Order: sequence, then structure tokens, then C-alpha cells
Amino acid sequence: MPRVLVIDDQADVRAMIGIVLRINQFEVVEAGTAAAGISAFEQFCFDLAIVDVFLQGSNGLDLIAKMRERVPDLPIIAISGMTTLDFVTGSPELSDVVCLQKPFRPNDLLTAINTVRGRQIVGGAAVA
Repeated sequence: MPRVLVIDDQADVRAMIGIVLRINQFEVVEAGTAAAGISAFEQFCFDLAIVDVFLQGSNGLDLIAKMRERVPDLPIIAISGMTTLDFVTGSPELSDVVCLQKPFRPNDLLTAINTVRGRQIVGGAAVA
């Protein structure tokens, strides 16, 4: 079962993401702060991270960069309520981060997960 780290300072967003992921057979570890996210990241191995770009009191992009220093090929989805996330792809180390704008639907999240994990959906089935 793939393990996903979800870092967002909004409990309702974490809860929604967690529900969608658990229904789709993912193990979920939630963190409400950058510090809690890094702590979890250092304790466990993850197959994917979903990180809020604007965490209260922290910069999610810095957090993503720290995670990428340790695991360069970690699939990451950056989420934000901003109207554009183009600035994320302006940084070379973040160029393969998939961006998702809040609010998003469960299917949008699943599509982003499949994209970042290098799969595409064909006729309702994921293929590598």
C-alpha cells in the first residue's frame, strides 16, 4: 500500500485528502505544520508527498526543497489556494512538481497523483 505524506495547515483539507486517499488504498500520514511534516518525513519512507505551498509560518517550497535534498525523485504535489502556481515550476529542482489549486475535487487529486507517479488513466484503469 503506497504511503503518502500530507502537509497542510488546514485540518479540513487534510481530512478531505485523507478520506480520498484511504478510499483509494493509500496509507496516509498527516501533518499540520512544516516541522511536523519534516519530522514524519525523517521517520518514515513515503511514496508521495502532498504539500501546501503556503503553510502558516512556513514556506512550503522550502519544505519541498528540503524533502528533495533527501529524496530527489520523490513524487510531490504542491497545493495552494493561489490562483496560479506557475512560480513553482520556475525553480529547476521543483520543475517536476505537479501543482493543484484549491479547492479541488477528488478526481482532480487522483489525476494529479497518477500524473506525478508517472501513470496515466486509460479507460478507468491506470497504466504505467
